[in-house]
Amino acid sequence: MSSKLIRGTFILTLGTFISKFLGLFYVIPFYSIVGKEATSLYQYGYVPYTIFISIATAGVPLAVSKFIAKYNALGEYAVGRRLFKSGLMIMSLTGILAFLVMYTFAPAFAKMVVLDKEQIYTIEEVAYVIRAVSFALIIVPFMSLMRGFFQGHQSMGPSAVSQVIEQIARIIFLLAGAYIVLNVLSGNVVEAIGAATFAAFVGAVFGLLVLFWYWKKRKKHLDELLEKDEGKTHVSLVDIYSEIVVYAIPFIFVGIAIPLYQLVDMATFNRAMAAIGQAKISDTVFGIVNFSTQKIVIIPVSLATAFAMTLVPLVTSSFVSGEAGKVKKQLDQTFQVLLFLTVPAVVGIMLLAEPFYTVFYEQSGIGTDILRTYAPVAILFALFTVTAAILQGINEQRFTVFSLLFGILLKFALNIPLIKMFQAEGAIYATAIGYSASIIINLLVIRHYAGYSLRSVAGKIGQIVLFNAIMAAVVFAAYAGLNPLFDAGSKVQGTVLIAICAVIGAAVYFFLSLRTGLADGLFGARLDRLKNKFGKAKA
Repeated sequence: MSSKLIRGTFILTLGTFISKFLGLFYVIPFYSIVGKEATSLYQYGYVPYTIFISIATAGVPLAVSKFIAKYNALGEYAVGRRLFKSGLMIMSLTGILAFLVMYTFAPAFAKMVVLDKEQIYTIEEVAYVIRAVSFALIIVPFMSLMRGFFQGHQSMGPSAVSQVIEQIARIIFLLAGAYIVLNVLSGNVVEAIGAATFAAFVGAVFGLLVLFWYWKKRKKHLDELLEKDEGKTHVSLVDIYSEIVVYAIPFIFVGIAIPLYQLVDMATFNRAMAAIGQAKISDTVFGIVNFSTQKIVIIPVSLATAFAMTLVPLVTSSFVSGEAGKVKKQLDQTFQVLLFLTVPAVVGIMLLAEPFYTVFYEQSGIGTDILRTYAPVAILFALFTVTAAILQGINEQRFTVFSLLFGILLKFALNIPLIKMFQAEGAIYATAIGYSASIIINLLVIRHYAGYSLRSVAGKIGQIVLFNAIMAAVVFAAYAGLNPLFDAGSKVQGTVLIAICAVIGAAVYFFLSLRTGLADGLFGARLDRLKNKFGKAKA
């Protein structure tokens, strides 16, 4: 069973990674098709959609899979099936309700961002895009419950495959739809963005069809399990759903953390920019902050948290077993791995901000400046995600809600004054302050309930900072020497420049980490296996 569980976890993780990878890099052709101004319009539609979909579905697959797995282990297969059937009906109603609310109140959301006649888009145009993306809400909650059902039966393949197919179908329709509207049908950019956001519905349809195919294929086996049902336990659906809601709420808040911060920007950014006479460029700059640069910044966050989060289940197990020493050691490793991977990526993005922005989008002075300012916030995104997961592991997830709301309130209070002082960078500073406050609260709770403090790894963190400073100096020197030899506006040459500097930086960083034993301490057996394989290949 354990090997099956490990295999299933790997499949689900791989599927999630592929889906996120595709979701990060489709922006390059999309930006080329619609242009920089249109990205803000796309984001105006997607931010409220992400919040609605997260509230409707976040935590549902995990919560449902947990309960189905629990009762399957007891031989009470009928309980899980009853939950599944009633859940499908409830999630269908939830999805339709969410769709109706978002579709109906689209003009109200649009009025949050269109505050000045000098802005590029009108209230009607923004509302059109919001309504186009809202249709996906009808399907996605239903689909999320089906994924949870399969995961509860230790069958991770359906969820992984459906995620990947959903993302592929969405991106194909998004790119093809936007291109056809603009270049074949001679439509305008608003219609193109409407087609691009409607792609969420198309992707969801394909993801659901995959799950239906798996259901048909495996129904015989699932029905055979029902025949083995013990029939000794009667569980009230009211009790189950009450527990599911309590379990899912922290996941909902963690899942909508970044969209909530973006929602604050939607409500305040254009207002603040108009107040300082910058309404003409407000939409464009909003797109750079909340779409263009954010897509690049989130790359190191996805990679680092994926690695560090694999350690969190071990923390949970040790904490429940009362092994305080083991918990401390695992938390040490979690934070060190997180910073070891995230900090150099952030440093690299800051130093190479110009070629990064050019490769993803186009050569832009303002885009480069905003990306360089935004990059360090990636460390805060990663730390918040991991500290929130640790709170879940030590069963103190209620504080996640408090810390996030406190951070959001800080962001809301500081956003307008900081934007008036620093323009676009002010929104980033407010985000950094809000996330920092949330992380501090999470760490204080971890210290109180798990007896853990980051002081125990201060020396290792100091090493990571020192090695990154040395690496930064070397990469800066290499970049300064090579940059004049490359065309700053070329995507191909920009990619080559990034690759050369990245190889130099990685070589310096890992050389220092290996020579001092830092890497051995963090990755242990994994690194030994890699060294052995390399040694055998060399021999």
